[in-house]
Amino acid sequence: MTVPAELKYSKTHEWHKLEGDVVTLGITEHAAEELTDITYVQLPEVGKQVKAGESIGELESVKATSEFYTGVSGEIIEINEKLQDEPGLINKDAFGEGWLVKIKINDKSEFDKLLSAEEYQSTIS
Repeated sequence: MTVPAELKYSKTHEWHKLEGDVVTLGITEHAAEELTDITYVQLPEVGKQVKAGESIGELESVKATSEFYTGVSGEIIEINEKLQDEPGLINKDAFGEGWLVKIKINDKSEFDKLLSAEEYQSTIS
């Protein structure tokens, strides 16, 4: 199972990638495999203010409905529109085309508090 070293993680199985002051967020390959076939994605609205630790959307699969959370606070500036028609992208490419949202962060220190790849790997092993 892939756990890219350049990303940060939350205990609730989301990955976070920081570029400038924007964090791209998605669920991990481990979470996608646990959910199995994702059939629907409920994403937050662009412009919504979110707080670290807050549920910001839902993923429905043939197995369960799960919320997903943000590890950083800020404003949703983009959502992955492709997921409306192709929610299975998350299963196919969790760390790439299956990203969920982009957040303009308020405080970069929140990003630094997220789990490293090694720390996250130890939570799923």
